Amino acid sequence: MTFDLQEAAKQHLWLHFTRMSAYGAGDIPVIVRGSGPYVYDDHGKRYLDGLSGLFVTMAGHGRTELAEAASKQASELAYFPLWSYAHPAAVALAARLAELAPGDLNRVFFTTSGSEAVESAWKLAKQYFKLRGEYGRYKVLSRDIAYHGTSMGALAITGLADIKSAFEPLPPGGVRVPNTNFYRAPSFAAGSEEEFGVWAADEIERAILREGPDSVACVFLEPVQNSGGCFPPPPGYFQRVRSICDRHGVLLVSDEVICAFGRLGYYFGAERYGYLPDIITFAKGATSGYSPLGGMIVREHLMEPFLSGHSTFLHGVTFAGHPVSAAVALANLDIFEREDLPGNVRAHEGAFRATLEKLSDLPIVGDVRGAGYFYGIELVKDKATKETFDDDECERLLRGFLSHALFDAGLVCRADDRGDPVIQLAPPLICTQEHFDMIEQILRSVLTEAWSRV
Repeated sequence: MTFDLQEAAKQHLWLHFTRMSAYGAGDIPVIVRGSGPYVYDDHGKRYLDGLSGLFVTMAGHGRTELAEAASKQASELAYFPLWSYAHPAAVALAARLAELAPGDLNRVFFTTSGSEAVESAWKLAKQYFKLRGEYGRYKVLSRDIAYHGTSMGALAITGLADIKSAFEPLPPGGVRVPNTNFYRAPSFAAGSEEEFGVWAADEIERAILREGPDSVACVFLEPVQNSGGCFPPPPGYFQRVRSICDRHGVLLVSDEVICAFGRLGYYFGAERYGYLPDIITFAKGATSGYSPLGGMIVREHLMEPFLSGHSTFLHGVTFAGHPVSAAVALANLDIFEREDLPGNVRAHEGAFRATLEKLSDLPIVGDVRGAGYFYGIELVKDKATKETFDDDECERLLRGFLSHALFDAGLVCRADDRGDPVIQLAPPLICTQEHFDMIEQILRSVLTEAWSRV
């Protein structure tokens, strides 16, 4: 009996964040294997994975040592929960993450995904303040068009209206503040990045004061905001935000589901930008995608109320800290250390940026921004005025052409219009100049054709 992948996929598989009608007349791409920075489809065609799957495959594809670590652990202890028990892989991984994390972020609570990590951090903040007698603190501030996950709590923190409306009402307490897109800075704050950073940070304080400091539990910020196309922080931004949070007794959460584990050239983005958060959320690159794992790392003072008496953090996840996932994460960190993957990013990020900036000569490219191996290219109708595309134009440009054309040309990336239209890139950390050149060449060809269709 033969098995038709296309037929089965169309009949039974529900793809995530995907307009299923788009595949009514065409094939669903089926990726069957990977090697290094490349993946291959069921027809044998090779693609450069310019998005690391989904900001995940840091160490690249086909790492047999990660598969072997999973197999070895599964043969010894395939599963046991962390509900009142421990197992060696989770203990060892928690200790290693605590050693890598900055400052006194020493306590690790495992989950299986980034959304769960974000959900856990908000729940911890709420319960922490209740244990301190500050019962009114439940609100969470996050930035405009920032993405923090799809579970109901994480979705309340997310700043993307279009992916929230279908699921409202959401849990109360999500409050938006401006993001750090300097390319779109308001005119009164566009004099310099430093000036813009002061304004954006102070808007967080103004929001805290508007809401009432005794009602705000935490501020959620990514080191480099993903949604909207990679917004780096202006100089001094995080230091000012840290001072604001301290002044009002608010927790600072560094959401590093994408930015941790080398994406920005360091194990944690907070290290790159020199700030100490109260909580770091992580997932994705922790295992390079070879097994699901996420979690949060918290400072000691957040653990203190749970170390005496009858207090219990009333939260848990069945597969959190799964033995196989923890073993894979440990092996992944071995690769990071042995091959110095964060160092590879730091050594080559300048060349990556310079290669992408060559595209600035194209009339459709308005801005190239990002850090490490994490970049967004904003597309515009008019470079002089920064005029963007309207909804119908984005529909035709991104979904009608770019998404398919880039993939057909051999590049996995993301054409996204959750803010202004952008191309997002986040290649595996093993990439070097030959891969940057391939990315630039494909983008140049496809974007040139896209402009002819505008």
